[in-house]
Amino acid sequence: MATYHYKAITKAGAPRSGRMEATNETDLELRLSRMGLDLINFKTRSNSTVLFRRKQTSRVDLITFSFHLEQLIRSGVPLTEALKDLRDSNTHPSLQAIVSQLIEDIESGKTFSQALEKFPSVFDSIYCSMVKVGEHSGKLEDVLQDLAEMTRWQDELAARLKRVLIYPLFVFGVLSIVLLFVMTYLVPQLLSFLEATQYELPWHTAALLFVSSLFSEFWLLLILIPVALLLTAKFLPQHSTRFRYWLDKQMLNAWLIGPILLRIKLARFANYMAMLFSSGISVLESIDLGRELVDNAVLEASLKTVRQQISDGETISNSFSNVGFFPNLVVRMLRVGEVSGALDKALLQISYFYNRESNESIARLEQFLAPTLIILIAAVMSWVILSVIGPMYDALIGVVGS
Repeated sequence: MATYHYKAITKAGAPRSGRMEATNETDLELRLSRMGLDLINFKTRSNSTVLFRRKQTSRVDLITFSFHLEQLIRSGVPLTEALKDLRDSNTHPSLQAIVSQLIEDIESGKTFSQALEKFPSVFDSIYCSMVKVGEHSGKLEDVLQDLAEMTRWQDELAARLKRVLIYPLFVFGVLSIVLLFVMTYLVPQLLSFLEATQYELPWHTAALLFVSSLFSEFWLLLILIPVALLLTAKFLPQHSTRFRYWLDKQMLNAWLIGPILLRIKLARFANYMAMLFSSGISVLESIDLGRELVDNAVLEASLKTVRQQISDGETISNSFSNVGFFPNLVVRMLRVGEVSGALDKALLQISYFYNRESNESIARLEQFLAPTLIILIAAVMSWVILSVIGPMYDALIGVVGS
């Protein structure tokens, strides 16, 4: 599809402009007419412009979309009519074009989740999987409400992390520039001076000189290796299931962050499995749908094993216990739910507990991170200063004394 920059007018004569993807000019005019717009003129955007343009929708747009759609559906408005209302009332050109395409796909026979999957840059795999859960459970409005809240929580979390990290990152950036200057210029000058005085170097200065030699000889590798690791972590999991499993396992075992990620994923899984189970969907099918929500290869493999054991006749709680991955709280709550016949309530309790735990853990991390980074920066600066100034001072005293 080509990308067009168009100018159009509404039925009332109000001007509109924006961008839209279409197969050709006829398709563009047809798509705009479905939006209640009459095409005036257009021009094709170049591939380079499309390649480097910014992401067209933000989390705020996604929150608004989910919230408004949830309100309309909860009020009894059919899905396609609700989408048409969103399309007509939305002034965001890109989102308006996406909603128009969603309407077209749904009217052609696709489910809502299948239509959303055509726009992975806007609706990620978790969003589409949660909508699929809502379709199967008949509680799409509840899922959309949770999606809006989850996206809002992610947006607030990103804002909190920015606030926490902005000062340490600024200091770290300044420190990196200073260290680069010290390691590549000042320390080699120090080495020449100390070699001339034949002064015996203390261990911390020798360590600094060694690090300086690494910076001087391998500075390009020190820049390229982190970049290569980041690109590998981003793209290789899409092509290698073994690497994705290993990387997801390391994420869950990561210090401080790993336990928080596990709690968030278990809370999400338990909440939506409870919704599916209370809607009359079997445990096996609920687990299958829930696996798509966890977005972690280790959890997916564990849930696959759980499903196999349940299908072989094992109880739900014993199946989760036999895997050896899930916390004891999950197993105990599932056992209580099985005995009492209220498995959905037990799952909701698991979700509530881990949601609360993850929020508290994030708050503790926020309090811990900034002072820890500042202490680390202070320690590095103290090492550099002592290693440079101390030997120079001692050497000068020795020269003067002689």
